[in-house]
Amino acid sequence: MVHYNPKSWFSLIFHAYSRGVMRTLTPALIFMTIFAAGLCYLLLDVLRFHESDFHTTISMHSLLGIVLGLFLVFRTNSSYDRWWEGRKLWGSLVNNTRNLALKLNAILPESDLDNRKWFSAMIPNFVFATKEHLRAGTKLAELAVVSPDFLENLKSVNHIPNRLSSMMYSRINTLYKNGELTGDQLFLVDKELKEFTDIMGACERIRNTPIPYNYSMYIKQFIFIYLITLPFAFVTTSGYITIPIVTLVTFVLLSVELIAEEIEDPFGLDINDLPTDELAVKIDDNVREILLPPQSAKTE
Repeated sequence: MVHYNPKSWFSLIFHAYSRGVMRTLTPALIFMTIFAAGLCYLLLDVLRFHESDFHTTISMHSLLGIVLGLFLVFRTNSSYDRWWEGRKLWGSLVNNTRNLALKLNAILPESDLDNRKWFSAMIPNFVFATKEHLRAGTKLAELAVVSPDFLENLKSVNHIPNRLSSMMYSRINTLYKNGELTGDQLFLVDKELKEFTDIMGACERIRNTPIPYNYSMYIKQFIFIYLITLPFAFVTTSGYITIPIVTLVTFVLLSVELIAEEIEDPFGLDINDLPTDELAVKIDDNVREILLPPQSAKTE
């Protein structure tokens, strides 16, 4: 995620786009520039059309531009809504990990380093596993090992965050059976453990539910038809000025669509995606600071 000062106009105006957007945008800009230049040369110099012979008008594109603008506004809003909902979910995850750590810190005796160390590793483990689960799959190397067979047991699991959540439930239930947690305390920590699964499920809903195919297909077709016919609307009235006009309009329309595509899946590695790596590290630091005594944390 990009960190920037929204009040710094000059740095924003001259800042380059993300690489993902530019990789797709640059070939399209080059194509439309060449296409517009070739059409202008063909009609103006080869066929020698003039406004009296081949009258063009921008009226149709003006009307279509209104419809296209409405589509792009809806497209951008729906993508941003997915991005912002993802940010709120990860904000809730930060709060719930802290709350669970604070409750366990109050419940567990300071001398119970075994359980404190276990939960101080497993709570961030769930976060790191969820972060990568929303991408290409959990990286076991990021997880803190809590037992000799821990990583081996996870290798055959398809949904690692679920398994980690189940392990925390089992550990809490064992503490309850051993009398180290009361029924009321069990009820208190259950809220956060349940919330972990709810947050993960909501993130999966965003990740696995793309924009409807027909809508995505239609808006791309609409943009293509609009741009490919745009030079005909200006060629006889604007001459070779048509080339920069077409290039600029292409830049604006495609930029909006490409940025919407980038942020509709906010859990990836694009420059505008959520800083889930940073949030996971922050959660790890916070949980360890809460649960582990200073001298124990230094030895971890």
